[in-house]
Amino acid sequence: MRFDIITVLPSLLDSPFAHSILQRAQKKGLAEIVVHNLRDYAKNKQKSVDDYPYGGGSGMVMQIEPFAACIEKLQAERTYDEIIFMSPDGETLNQEIANNLSTKGNMMILCGHYKGIDQRIRDIYVTKEISVGDYVLSGGELPAAILTDAIIRLIPGVLSDETSALSDSFQDGLLDAPIYTRPADWKGHKVPDVLLSGHEAKILQWRDEQQLIRTRERRPDLLND
Repeated sequence: MRFDIITVLPSLLDSPFAHSILQRAQKKGLAEIVVHNLRDYAKNKQKSVDDYPYGGGSGMVMQIEPFAACIEKLQAERTYDEIIFMSPDGETLNQEIANNLSTKGNMMILCGHYKGIDQRIRDIYVTKEISVGDYVLSGGELPAAILTDAIIRLIPGVLSDETSALSDSFQDGLLDAPIYTRPADWKGHKVPDVLLSGHEAKILQWRDEQQLIRTRERRPDLLND
């Protein structure tokens, strides 16, 4: 799976993709992440990619021409299953979206900046718009890193424990149950006895019950009842 990310701040994405699971996925050849500097496609000497908005108003708007040049160059090299724009007014990212995108092949992710991007970029090229929440960030780079992480960890072979991603929160529509490790008793704070019992059926029942309890308390909107 290949991710082409277009941004005016490529160095901002150096760290997220150079560590932990995302780094291992790339070393294993299971995912390829290529970051493109939008300024390389600017036509002026200043390498600027923004201009004042038509109709007036505050802020600067990212121009269509640099994006179009970069997108069309990449499209000439390969086919993309999705061209995604990270936007606060896009569809809110959830596990179902991540699951679906993890079955795709090549994806392009556009990172906005300043006041936003020329609407024509969205109308002509973008196939999907995704938000990471109801708030505004300085740019789309961090959301792009979040989306990429959420997708790549689902690719078979990326995680050392193949069942780990399948038992994450939201995979079955519920939050995960509480988890514990050693020591069993820390300053009087004890691990639930059932987890120490070795009785697999009772442990599974306890986890199912705890998932429902935690979801009902923290995210009742996930429950249909």
